[in-house]
Amino acid sequence: MKISILKKLPEEPISHNNHILKKVMVRNGEIPGITQFSKAYFPPGQTAEGHTHKDMYEVFLTEKGSGIMELNGNKIPLEPGICITVEPYEVHEVTNTGKDELIVLILGIIKD
Repeated sequence: MKISILKKLPEEPISHNNHILKKVMVRNGEIPGITQFSKAYFPPGQTAEGHTHKDMYEVFLTEKGSGIMELNGNKIPLEPGICITVEPYEVHEVTNTGKDELIVLILGIIKD
């Protein structure tokens, strides 16, 4: 069993922009098939630049704030309750377009 207490977890930068911080609740290797389960905090105006993953899916659940996910050239509005699954090789970018912090839960799943 592992219990993570969000308020006690350290913040660390995401790999695509060190101004965007995350708290990792599950790390790669802790659960088979999961690369990470984290909560990312995007300050206003910050972007996790467009990128792909060849070997994983990512599920994004918007918890708070507003923004845009650009997915394969399509712009998808982000608001609380929006959940987007990104498949391997899909180009994706997340930007906080609002005046408040954008908070997104991210689950990475290894492709079989």
